[in-house]
This record gives sequence, structure tokens and C-alpha cells, in this order.
Amino acid sequence: MENHQKNEVFQALAREGVLITTTVSYWRGHKKLRPEEVGLEPSKISDRLVCLGHKRLLPRECFEKLALIEGRVHAYVEENTFPFLGGLAHFLPNAKLDEVTHRLKELETEFHNAKELFIVCYSQWRDVAIAEWKTMIDGLGLPNAQEVVAAIEASYPAQHRLDRFFGFNTHLFQVVAPLANVQAIAEADQRGIIEARQRAAQEAEEHLRHETESFVADCITTLRAQTAQLCTDMLASIGSSETGVHQKTLNRLVRFIDQFRSLNFAGDREMEEQLAEVRQQLLSRSAEEYRSNESWKQTLINGLTGLADRARQMATEDKSALVRNFGEMGKRKFALAA
Repeated sequence: MENHQKNEVFQALAREGVLITTTVSYWRGHKKLRPEEVGLEPSKISDRLVCLGHKRLLPRECFEKLALIEGRVHAYVEENTFPFLGGLAHFLPNAKLDEVTHRLKELETEFHNAKELFIVCYSQWRDVAIAEWKTMIDGLGLPNAQEVVAAIEASYPAQHRLDRFFGFNTHLFQVVAPLANVQAIAEADQRGIIEARQRAAQEAEEHLRHETESFVADCITTLRAQTAQLCTDMLASIGSSETGVHQKTLNRLVRFIDQFRSLNFAGDREMEEQLAEVRQQLLSRSAEEYRSNESWKQTLINGLTGLADRARQMATEDKSALVRNFGEMGKRKFALAA
């Protein structure tokens, strides 16, 4: 692919979406577990061979709400974006931008409510946990039991300092190649540094352009593979169910088709047309209708099997032409907007 074509793909990607990073942090209540805390002699434990892991300063259930929200955040971002540059960030297509940012704000509100509840309950939970630790350590008959308990008590942060361990942060970035900005460099340093900055910027831009092509191709492959997997799952559900076709099984395909269209920033028209045809031919009937007519049910099974096979085959095909078309599409959109 020529350099100007690479540049078109890169610019098209920058126009079709943004990069998003979302981080959720909270106090985990973990501390390194020491041998003496479980009745072992430190001198007899080899750090090269044994790792005792960590101790929980609070029971797991104290963190369930926070952990649940964190899991929902990561799952939601994964479901509605594509990992970019090995997961350094996630690419969020423009069509999903409002929906995703709105949902993340809702999850952020849930997180802050859970944080406030955690902080309110913290003192009570800490006192109960320390009492449990004392009971356990007393049962071990340790000669330095008081010192071990004191060390554990010291591991708990003060309640008024807990807030700094919590955070919910979402950042949006534009996909931009590095620039060799030499204006900020002092004249005395410019001779050697300008050339080095320019070389570094050119190499970084070339690398990013190459990664961008691979990224667009991988996104196309991912959506096609997901299509095949969904059909396979639906066929398995139909085959294993005593009643046959469930409406929720058909609804999964409806939701997936809508999701595909909003994530299809690369313009995979062939796969989109395949799904549109399936929607028209197979989703115009209800699950009850499929259950009442064996011929229609077999048509559904054949249609899903054919879509799965075709999507699986398309996932393995070369994506170079689609990537080039994506770059051209971006150029046309830019010309229309100008």
C-alpha cells in the first residue's frame, strides 16, 4: 500500500471515532501475607520458591458492589469498542459516542454512591475484621501474637483518608500521529535535536500508520467472527432446548445486528448486507411461529448455519481492499463536509 493510501486510512480512522480510556480504582483491602501471620517461621520460607499471596483486611463481600460496578464498566467498554494498540486505549466509533459516554456517566454515579456507602460502613467492617484476625491468630498460638495483631491493625488506612483510594476516570483522545515540533527547542540546541525529533516523529508516524491498517482489518475480522459465533451459539441453544426456539434467542440476533451497524465504522458492507438479509428473511417470524411449524424452524436453522459458515469464511479473507476502501470513504466524507 502506498504511503498516501496509508495516510488516508489513518485520517479516516481519526474522523470515524475517538480513543477512550476508563479506569476504576478503589481500596482493595489487600496486604502482603507474611509467614508469621499464619504460624510459619520466615527463616524457613524461601522467597525464590514460595509466594504466600496476600491477606484480606476486609471480607470479600465488603467489596462486592464496587467490584460489580468495575466489572460492568470493563465489560461495557469491551462490548462497545475495539482495543487499540494492544489495549493501550479503546477505539470508540462516532455512532456509539453519545450512548457510551452517557452510560459511563451512569456507572460513575453508581460507583460514587457505592464508594460513599463503603466509607460509611468502613469503621464497623474494620472493627469486625480485626476481631476475626485476633481470634484466628490467638488460635495459632503464636509467641508474638500481639505484634502480629498490631501490624495488621496498622495496615488499615484511616477512614478520613479512604477517599484518595477511589477514582472513576474517563478520557477521550483523538487519534493523532506525533509531530516534530521544533519551535520549543532553544536555538543553541536545534542543530542536532531538530533532526532527531523529525526522525523520531517520522518513524513513530509510520509505525502508527502500519498499526492503524492492522487495527482496521482486525476490527472487521472481529465483527465477522462474532457474527459466526453468535449463529453457532443460537444453533446450539435451539438444538439443546426442549421447546426449540426461544424468543430471547431471536432477540439476541436482533440486538447483534443493531450493534453491528453502530460498530461498523470500517464500512463492511458485505457483512452488513448479509445481516440485513437475515433480518428480513428470518426475524420476521416469532419464536412461537417457528415452534409451531417444523418447515419454518428448519429454514431458520439453515439460515443461521449458512450465515455462520459465510461469516467464518469472510473472517479469514484478506482485508486489504476493505482497508483501502475505508481510507477512500474517509476522504469522500471529508470532501463532502468541506
